[in-house]
Amino acid sequence: MNLTEVLLESRLVAIVRGISREAAITAGKGMTDGGIRLMEVTLNTPGALEIIGDWRTQHEGQAYVGAGTVLNVEMAKEAVAAGAQFLVSPNVDLSVIEYAVEHGVEIWPGAMTPTEIVAAHEAGARVVKLFPMASLGLPYLREIKAPLNHIPLLATGGANLDNITDYFAAGAAAVGLGSALLPREALEAGNHEQIAACTHAFVEAARGIR
Repeated sequence: MNLTEVLLESRLVAIVRGISREAAITAGKGMTDGGIRLMEVTLNTPGALEIIGDWRTQHEGQAYVGAGTVLNVEMAKEAVAAGAQFLVSPNVDLSVIEYAVEHGVEIWPGAMTPTEIVAAHEAGARVVKLFPMASLGLPYLREIKAPLNHIPLLATGGANLDNITDYFAAGAAAVGLGSALLPREALEAGNHEQIAACTHAFVEAARGIR
């Protein structure tokens, strides 16, 4: 499956950071029940590689599992060995992009400036993560899309149910979602139904603007 196509169709990536392996069971079930198709666990999460492996087993056929905060080639190799189906980074590292392209693994590297975005795209990233969106803001996204409308951007940071349609209207091809999908009280209580309901609302919002 071409995961860039999945990304551009579903328009959402779930990003999980700093979660326990046990809580990841609740998170994964809730998010997949809610309709999320792409789930990422950041590699600076303790036990991230184990969570990737767990999710691959638990959600095969429901969602694709990736690794985030991939900062170098060694981390990329470890993530792929653990079962990661796509890679995401907060920065542009050409060696990581080259590794992913050579091994047929989707990679969506993080970039902020026009120079970084174009460099990542020319190195082989078909989608580039615009980060940190919470700080850059929607006017920046609108302005940068004008000359770079040929490069799909995954806007990550600051999105919630109240403003997610604004992200798409400003030119985001997809949106990365973190804590907005995972209410803390739901995780602590093991309430995957609440997470599913929250996730479903975002999935519907993404569908509604297409």
